[in-house]
Amino acid sequence: MTQQMPAVRTRGLTKTYGDDDARVVALDHVDVDFEQQRFTAIMGPSGSGKSTLMHCAAGLDRPSDGQAWIGTTEVSALSDDELTTLRRDRVGFVFQAFNLIPTLTAWENIVLPLELAGRAPDRAAVEAIIDAVGLRERLHHRPSQLSGGQQQRVACARALVTRPDVVFADEPTGSLDSRSSAELLSLLRRGVDELGRTVVVVTHDPAAAAQADRVLLLADGRIVDEMASPTAEGVLDRLKSLEGVGA
Repeated sequence: MTQQMPAVRTRGLTKTYGDDDARVVALDHVDVDFEQQRFTAIMGPSGSGKSTLMHCAAGLDRPSDGQAWIGTTEVSALSDDELTTLRRDRVGFVFQAFNLIPTLTAWENIVLPLELAGRAPDRAAVEAIIDAVGLRERLHHRPSQLSGGQQQRVACARALVTRPDVVFADEPTGSLDSRSSAELLSLLRRGVDELGRTVVVVTHDPAAAAQADRVLLLADGRIVDEMASPTAEGVLDRLKSLEGVGA
């Protein structure tokens, strides 16, 4: 049986800031595979490198050394223009700050990546995503007319609409109440289970991580542990065991 290519992988991924005595190692030679059609959570203490790992893997930041691939494409070798095209066509993003265009309606925000790519929306596919995120009655509202949870659902729909190879989410529940957080995590879970997407989430919330198939734990820029089929209680215990690592 042929082994499936990872959706995302890194080898020797390293990111440093500053020089000499001021040098900070944010990522320290990280090797990791993110399997297709799986939900992975990245966790760790503050400053552990979890967001840096996501940003370098997604092509939002360039590593100081090492390589990252999305499918067979080496992200770390692309030009700025090529990175823009890859992020637009093959990657979905969900951020804590939503990053919606305030002058556009929910519908217009959702289909914006398709418009930028010059692709006509597949109405049936977009409608299915809209129903999945429960926005049918709010499509003509602008972000200022939506609750925080509704705005984040728009952001989630926008991330899924291009049928990306992978969806990256950086602290997507950080600005939401517990109910809205649970709804968003359920949507990302459905993106994996029902739409066949690959989802990678950076989070500090054990309840969020419990939605994942796997949790990676970082400390001092390195992967120090991982958990399969995580529970919120188990994740919390592992995080507590990492407190003081590198201190």
